[in-house]
Amino acid sequence: MKFLLAIQAGLAAALAWAAARWLTDMPSPIFAPAAAVAVITSSLGQRLANTIELLAGVTLGIFVSDLLIEVTGVGVWQTGVIVAAAILVALALSPRGGVVGNASGTAVLLGALSSSRHTLEFPRFIDAVIGGGVGLAVSLLLLPINPLRIMRRVAAPTLRELAEQLKQTASALRSRDHELANRALSRSQGIGAELGRFWDAFGSAKETVNFAPTRWPWRRAVRHYQLGAPEVDQTVWNTRVLARRVVVLIEDEEPIPEGLPNAVDELGAAVHAMQNEVLSGWGPEATRRHALRAVAEATQAEIAGTQLSGTVIVGQVRTAASDVLQATGIDRPEALRRIREVASAQSDPHHRPEG
Repeated sequence: MKFLLAIQAGLAAALAWAAARWLTDMPSPIFAPAAAVAVITSSLGQRLANTIELLAGVTLGIFVSDLLIEVTGVGVWQTGVIVAAAILVALALSPRGGVVGNASGTAVLLGALSSSRHTLEFPRFIDAVIGGGVGLAVSLLLLPINPLRIMRRVAAPTLRELAEQLKQTASALRSRDHELANRALSRSQGIGAELGRFWDAFGSAKETVNFAPTRWPWRRAVRHYQLGAPEVDQTVWNTRVLARRVVVLIEDEEPIPEGLPNAVDELGAAVHAMQNEVLSGWGPEATRRHALRAVAEATQAEIAGTQLSGTVIVGQVRTAASDVLQATGIDRPEALRRIREVASAQSDPHHRPEG
């Protein structure tokens, strides 16, 4: 991915420079390649939005600079006033950093180089248009990323880390190891902090399959992964609550029925199976099987006798299992029905599952 980003940036800079020189006849159109590289290196999944911000910021900076220079003239303090005014106006119109940054950058340029500002305004805007367009063309038409590869590269490590954290949490429960439980909790918090990269990857994949014609055949596969992404996100947050309650349970010396660590283990196995599905394209059967086993073990633990934190853990296992089932393509009512069936079967040995 880093190698492709470098190639995209280099190609975009060269093409933007050549296009701007040909279209504007300027000997050194430095803003066009700068704008192209800014688009390429912007956040994945936000390149189209960032290009719009780039143009909006440049336009706003030019407008504010022109207006104030005519009133205040030029000089040291005038440049400071122009930049401050450009930032304030940009913030009033849009809180997005791209608009504010480009407005202030343009204001600095036109205020500081006031003697030649009338030769800079139009080329600055045209260069931004050319550079932004070339950056988009390179990233979405000439050298688009492989959307499935980038999703797998980010999603698989997230799922692997979550599965290992759940395994660690289950071990802490079995051994009543308070230190290990705290490490598992810290690990779960780290996974939550990494969710931004997870969502950036999905945003990038969506942007690519929507606008890159060569990637249109992969729309269905990308949509399949995207439909499960919110549930993976919820699983991460629910397992953090679970890990926190494990710490409290150990501190309070509550009873730990055998089914409780088994349930957390099975939940981890379900996440591990989901990771294998992402990497290899396997079906979701193993993921669903482990998720429902987690529910069965949690129900057995509840029947055996749990106190406050143990009961909360049982509930979190069921909630996370529902998230996992939905991530495999089962809708929420059906996921809840299956969970109720499994829980009822554990509570009533004579229960016969419906349908």
